[in-house]
Amino acid sequence: MAAHDEPFSLVIFGASGDLTRRKLMPALWSLYAGRTLPEPFAIVSTARTEMSDDDFRRRMREGVDEFARVKPPSAQVWDRFASALTYIPGDPTDPRLYAKVESALTRIEAERGGAANRLYYCATPPSLYDDIIGNLGAAGLARARPGGFTRIVVEKPFGHDYESAQALDRLLAGVFHEDQVYRIDHYLGKETVQNILVLRFANGIFEPLWNRNHVAEVQITVAESLGVETRGAYYEEAGALRDMMQNHLLQLLCLIAMEPPVSFEAGPVRDEKNKVMRAIRPIEPARVRDSALRGQYGPGFVEGKAVPGYRQEKGVAADSKTETYAALRLIVENWRWAGVPFYLRTGKRLKKRASEIAIRFQRTPHMIFQRDPAGVEANTLVIRIQPDEGMALTVAAKTPGPELTLSPVRLDFRYGEVFGGESPEAYERLLLDAIHGDATLYLRGDWVAQAWKLLTPVLEAWARDPAVPLSAYEAGSWGPTEADAFIARDGGSWRTP
Repeated sequence: MAAHDEPFSLVIFGASGDLTRRKLMPALWSLYAGRTLPEPFAIVSTARTEMSDDDFRRRMREGVDEFARVKPPSAQVWDRFASALTYIPGDPTDPRLYAKVESALTRIEAERGGAANRLYYCATPPSLYDDIIGNLGAAGLARARPGGFTRIVVEKPFGHDYESAQALDRLLAGVFHEDQVYRIDHYLGKETVQNILVLRFANGIFEPLWNRNHVAEVQITVAESLGVETRGAYYEEAGALRDMMQNHLLQLLCLIAMEPPVSFEAGPVRDEKNKVMRAIRPIEPARVRDSALRGQYGPGFVEGKAVPGYRQEKGVAADSKTETYAALRLIVENWRWAGVPFYLRTGKRLKKRASEIAIRFQRTPHMIFQRDPAGVEANTLVIRIQPDEGMALTVAAKTPGPELTLSPVRLDFRYGEVFGGESPEAYERLLLDAIHGDATLYLRGDWVAQAWKLLTPVLEAWARDPAVPLSAYEAGSWGPTEADAFIARDGGSWRTP
């Protein structure tokens, strides 16, 4: 359907928060400026903060000026976009707010005509999800109108363990159908993440090697140089395993390990990712230490600047046991991957910001270059997600000179150099997909449940057993030294991004 034929209304709950100002509104503006946002549209925003429509529009203009990929070329162009913004102050726990939202939507839809297409966005803390979902259902706002759609976008975290994730799913299922629910993980909207599927399934040279016969190990790293900043209180409740591992890193694992879907559509793609989750060997409570490691950053130096340790951050307990670093060793027990270890690690206050996937291939079976004492380094394919998006393949080559000496050479591809310009932000793609009803890059409820089921034994062991080590590491390092021993048990070592 052409964009101009698909009118819609977006209702944002929690519109006075950072997510709306830094991500959602800049993404919506960039889509509008690029003429890809369906029209006519209306954005009905609500939060507890008292503001007029004009106050809200000014605040959103500031956010767009600071964070949007595309800047407004003139006040007139911005004003045309801003005329679609409406603000309704109200408490999301108060049923009276939803009558006001319904009245605004009814008026807007009557004025513009066409189908009543509605998209609700929960940009609030998860503690408000129950109230928002329940009140939408009680007010009759969850039902699709004749000829139109009604959908809801829910931000992570989807619960804080297996039981709470199941409870959230039961709540959603009591009000919405599963095909109305869009669980957003912004990582899946990144261009490089989407390109994993293209790399694997559109290039004949890789897929024949993408199995246990040729791959020795897979390493997935999501490293952050920042600390918890102002999110200390939130992070105390979450920790690295819940904040990053349960969603982002496990999704990346699934994209690397999944079988080819029958088509690039939501159902087949998500089916294959779910098969991977079901194939991961469960982590037995008695063997958590063999599969998982945790750490916490102390004081150190990042980019030459002294930074405090985690326990000195605002909102953090002086004796906190919350992990800021987590590493997992997972095995996918299926025909393709049997015996290949998948190493996942994520942490805050690491040496630099880097997200990448490294596939290390098996070494050559017979070394004929005996005159090179260093041997031949294994071929490695590195997919860089951020920053410097792209990929690199390491191959062996002869160093110029009379001696037969081998050196690794990188065949490097960078998105910016090849395609030019700036890639769309993840939220641009994901918002557009939700408007068009494409759930391919969104999480399905059964996948979320499987992810929590896998990690809950680790969370319970870390919370229950005080003898499980919480390894300290210096801010600005690559994590605890125990992480090196964790991977060395298989004869490996962490790749330095």
